[in-house]
Amino acid sequence: MGVYTHSDGNWLTRRGSFLVALILFHILLFLGLKSGFAVRILESITPPIIAEVIQEVVEDEPPPPPPQVKIEMPPVTVPPVVIDIQMPSDAPTTALSNVTDRPPPPTPPPPPPPPREAVLTRMQLDARRNTADLAEFYPQASMANEEEGVVRIRICVGANGRAKEATVDATSGFPRLDEGGVKFARAARFVPPTVDGKAVDGCGVLPVRFQMPKDR
Repeated sequence: MGVYTHSDGNWLTRRGSFLVALILFHILLFLGLKSGFAVRILESITPPIIAEVIQEVVEDEPPPPPPQVKIEMPPVTVPPVVIDIQMPSDAPTTALSNVTDRPPPPTPPPPPPPPREAVLTRMQLDARRNTADLAEFYPQASMANEEEGVVRIRICVGANGRAKEATVDATSGFPRLDEGGVKFARAARFVPPTVDGKAVDGCGVLPVRFQMPKDR
């Protein structure tokens, strides 16, 4: 007994065509993805989506102010000052009266006026008591060089007539003669000045002349 199988040739043809078309579609899709053509088609169909990251700025809020604490100071009270002075009951009352009744001390007398200063313009030698010889104070070197001149010596004498100080007031032009005149004034005795008839200290000028002897 034989079996007869009836096959439809059109169905096989349609099925093969579909498979071939599907294979071609995948090939084209792969080539398009590889070349970027499919991506350009998708970008032309749908606009690109741009995503931006926005950073939110958070402002720092200032801290709240500290709570105010009200401090109440207690009132300051100053105690009254009490001064208690106790006087002894047996203190004598006459002592205070004696102090108050004492007369004030006497006023000291004014100091005496300073003594008047004796000022001389020209000093005088005391001829009675003067033992100094001017020739002894003439320097030998000045005599050898024939030096002559007048030196004015300023002298301050005491009440006893002796010189306390002697300096050159005007030079003779020769230092040796000036030195000899000072030595003579310190060795000589003078008439002291007087105030109200009493000898006192005073100052004056004494001219001393050095002159070569005529017989030389």
